[in-house]
Amino acid sequence: MAQRIGTRLFISRLSFYTSERHLRDLFSPYGMVKEAFLVKDPKTLRPKGFGFVSFDSEIEAEKARKAMNGRVKLYDKL
Repeated sequence: MAQRIGTRLFISRLSFYTSERHLRDLFSPYGMVKEAFLVKDPKTLRPKGFGFVSFDSEIEAEKARKAMNGRVKLYDKL
């Protein structure tokens, strides 16, 4: 049975200094990024260290997942 990955990826272990623009720039080499979204604390409005990236197609999302899976840290303090 084949599994579908979908076009939205969950991204974790992000630096708290990562912005949505940085997240989009980081994943754009793998395809057309439709949306880069960081989950933020409602009180402080600071990123919680995880988010989502949406692509145009499942193929682009799978390519990004394979390339980025297991990376130690996406961004350090900028």
